[in-house]
Amino acid sequence: MNATTGSHYTVLARRFRPQAFDDVVGQDHVSRALRNAIRAGRVAHAYIFTGARGVGKTSTARILAKALNCPNVVDGVPCNQCDICDGISAGNDVDVLEIDGASNRGIDDIRSLRANVGVRSMRTQFKVYIIDEVHMLTREAFNALLKTLEEPPPNVKFVFCTTEPNKVPDTILSRCQRFDFSSINDRSIGDRLREIAAAEGFEVAEDALELVARRARGSMRDSQSLFDQLLAFSDGTVSAEDVHRMLGTAGDERLLELFDAIIEHRPGEVLSQLDIAFGTGVQPGELMDQCIGYVRDLMVTLSGGDAVGLASVANRHRETLMQQASRLGMHSVMAAFQILSDAKNQMFRSTFARTVLEMGMVQLSLLENLTAISELLSGRLPTLPELPAGSVATNISSTGQSNTANVEKKNIDHLIPPATKKPVPLDVLPELDEDEHESESDDSDDDPGHVPATSLSTITASTPPPRVEPVSAPVAAVPVPAAVAQVSSLTQADCPRLFQELLKGVGLTISAGLKMASDLVLVGPNRLEIHLDGSYDFAKKVLDQPDSRTRIEAEIFKLTGHSMTVNLRLLASTRPVAAPVQEASPASDRSAKPSNSRSATDAGAAKPAAKPRAVPEAIPQRNLLGEIDPSRDPFVRQVIETFGATVVKVTVAPSVQIADTEAAS
Repeated sequence: MNATTGSHYTVLARRFRPQAFDDVVGQDHVSRALRNAIRAGRVAHAYIFTGARGVGKTSTARILAKALNCPNVVDGVPCNQCDICDGISAGNDVDVLEIDGASNRGIDDIRSLRANVGVRSMRTQFKVYIIDEVHMLTREAFNALLKTLEEPPPNVKFVFCTTEPNKVPDTILSRCQRFDFSSINDRSIGDRLREIAAAEGFEVAEDALELVARRARGSMRDSQSLFDQLLAFSDGTVSAEDVHRMLGTAGDERLLELFDAIIEHRPGEVLSQLDIAFGTGVQPGELMDQCIGYVRDLMVTLSGGDAVGLASVANRHRETLMQQASRLGMHSVMAAFQILSDAKNQMFRSTFARTVLEMGMVQLSLLENLTAISELLSGRLPTLPELPAGSVATNISSTGQSNTANVEKKNIDHLIPPATKKPVPLDVLPELDEDEHESESDDSDDDPGHVPATSLSTITASTPPPRVEPVSAPVAAVPVPAAVAQVSSLTQADCPRLFQELLKGVGLTISAGLKMASDLVLVGPNRLEIHLDGSYDFAKKVLDQPDSRTRIEAEIFKLTGHSMTVNLRLLASTRPVAAPVQEASPASDRSAKPSNSRSATDAGAAKPAAKPRAVPEAIPQRNLLGEIDPSRDPFVRQVIETFGATVVKVTVAPSVQIADTEAAS
């Protein structure tokens, strides 16, 4: 019966299988090496062919077996006319054994092979063992094969085929000659499909051949299987629309219109194009792959890869791709690829693939031109016109700083000082008086846990900046960074309240370090200094890290509306060493104990003055929260060791007086 009709139809991948080395497409390096080895009589006892599926590994192994055993071989080329060639091509020759490594992978199968390997061939010169998917063999099977593979009989040849050579033990690889089969390019696949279409009597459009070749992704067998399905789908003429309809993909024009809407920032049009595509049978997963390939093509054209093939549309659309890529920019193309990759990963875990695709495409349509933004930041684009001298502070809202402060101040209006209407030059700011600063510190030390009830805005409003007399002669404007163009009117009295709010927004780690601080000092215009006791060196290291310092300064900016520099200062340790408490001896305890014969009158007599116990010379210094670190305070540690106490919270009263109040029993 004819191969193309009836119940005995043979698929294209088998009927058009290569029968000679010259028929193997895209593997010239392998064909040439094997043909020369046969011609020179230098055929190895074992070969291993590696590569992707459908690139010709098993077909080349059969051609090698025919070239070794064909009686009419000429220059390494079998005749394909004799019984031996026909039997090997059909896969039923008794001397050429094809073994599926996936189903015959155990040690018993290899033992059977070893028992038969010494039997001479029936009618050919060489007995050839072709083991496909050899990486599926078990470790025990590989070990059993080692000795036979190292010293096989002279008339036995082994050919191993695998798609995963990394799973084959090195002891096997070292005993074989390895040939790596490469993926087949789209043009070679298209040429082969064109020959098959002519032999089958079908008229196929070039765009359809290109689509099938791209879809195969380098596998000749995959392309032939897909092409066989396409020929059955058509009625003698195959077009690109037939391929898209069969695969559930979108046409080139649909992709071009979709990305035009994305580049022009029209999300509504993007959703309309997607809805039309889904209505014509396009699958969300296939369209996602096409969009990722389209973004890749934009990158290729923008990079100048004119010789590189396209993955999503036909080559005739390359000029349109170049125009779109130029409007989008390389940075935006890279961002688009990342967005689509994340959406693709979400598709695998989602049951609503269409929604994931729509969200990703709308996100692309809202993407700004990142290339233009990058060039603006790097100074390659024209900058904004310079402002007149003296208008930096009064027009500071034009730089965006004031708006940013309003957005990010976390609705803490009472902490934002009012903006001065006239900028105060840095050179006329009043110097901080050391005596005044010390007096403020002394006041705060009296009650460090006290927080002023008056808000920062009230305090700063009551202390306006000094009046600056206008200068008649024009003064050249000194360039001042935008972040510090306006001097903060924060005072030292505002620092405790600022510190309390700062702890709420810097995170647990930084907040824990700040709680060890003993003081927050305003040391200059827009300059703060955090004081730490000398024993808190670890806290200083935590707060002094670049990330921590940046976080603190950013939070202060949100709270005050001004950019301020924060420094850390480690003071000399002020933690005292507790004086040892003298324990009373048992003898003194007995002498101090009242006698039983003492009368009631004596018991009621006035007791002598109590002698105070030895206490530490000074109370440990507190932090800004009025707390003491129990693990570092010597007095608290002594109390814990003496009474076995558990520390819940330790605070220090304004004055401490410990006296002996023993009652007479």
